[in-house]
Amino acid sequence: MEVPALSTESTPTRRGWYAARALGNRTLFHTVMVLISLIYVVPLVWMVLSSFKTKREIFDSPFALPTNIDLGVWVEAWDRGNLGQYVVNSLITTTASVSAILLFGLAAAYAFSRFRFRFSVVLLAPFVLGLLLPVQSYLTAQSRIFDAFYLLNTRWALIVPYIGLGLALAVFLLKAYLDSMPKELFEAARMDGAGDLRMLFQIVLPLMTPGLATVAVFSILSTWNEFLLALLYVIDDDLRTIPAGLLAFTGRYSTDYPSLFAALSIITIPMIAIYVIFHRQVISGVTEGSIQ
Repeated sequence: MEVPALSTESTPTRRGWYAARALGNRTLFHTVMVLISLIYVVPLVWMVLSSFKTKREIFDSPFALPTNIDLGVWVEAWDRGNLGQYVVNSLITTTASVSAILLFGLAAAYAFSRFRFRFSVVLLAPFVLGLLLPVQSYLTAQSRIFDAFYLLNTRWALIVPYIGLGLALAVFLLKAYLDSMPKELFEAARMDGAGDLRMLFQIVLPLMTPGLATVAVFSILSTWNEFLLALLYVIDDDLRTIPAGLLAFTGRYSTDYPSLFAALSIITIPMIAIYVIFHRQVISGVTEGSIQ
C-alpha cells in the first residue's frame, strides 16, 4: 500500500499568509498608537504656537500658524508673571518632597518585602487607602491639622501632603521590585555578615535604579503640576508654586491668553524633556517590578 506524499505546496502559502497577518497587525498597532499620540501631542503643539499669536489671532484663526515667532513673548511672560520666583518655590517643594518619598518609600518597601512581622498587612492598609482615596476626601481634616500646627501658608503645608500622596505608589512599586529579586542574593549577603543597612545601601540601592527612577519621575510630575493644595494652603505670593502662580494671567473679566500659553509652554516643556530622558528607566522599572 502506497503512502500518499505530504503536500508541500501549501507551506509557502501559509507562511505568506502568516507574514501578511503579522504585518497587518503591526501596521494596525502602530496606526492606533500614532492616533493616540496625536491626541496628546496636538494640543501641546497648538499651545506653543498660540503663544506667538495675538489674542485676536487666537480667536479668529485658532489653527493657523503664527505669522511671527518672537521669543520676546516668553521673556515678557516670565517677567510679568514672576515665574522665576514660582519656579524656585516649585523646585524647593518638589526636591524636598521627592527626596523624602524616595528615602521613606525605599525603607518601607524593604521592611515590608524582607521582614516577616505581625500586623504587616494592617500597616500596609493605609498605603492601599492612599492609592484609592482622592485628596478631596480628607482635605477638611488635613486643613484643621495644619491650622493647629501653624503650617498653613508655609512650604511645609505642601511638602508634607505631597510626601503622603507619593508614598503610597512608591511603597507598592518598590516592594514589587524588591519581591522580584532573588532571595539567594540576600542570603549570601547575610552569610557574609552584612547587616540590613549595608544590604539596603550597598546591594539593594544599586539594583533599584530603574524602580527609583520610575518613582522619581511620577513623583516629580505629580508634585510639579499639583494645583488644589497649592491654591488652598499657600496665600503668600512669595511662596506660591507654578500652578497657583499662573492665576496671575487670569483676571476677573479677561485672560491674557498669549502670555498664559507662553507661561504654560515654559513650565511644560521641561517636564516633557524629563520624561523623554528617563522614559526607558520608567518602563524598565514598571515592567521589572511587575515580574514576580
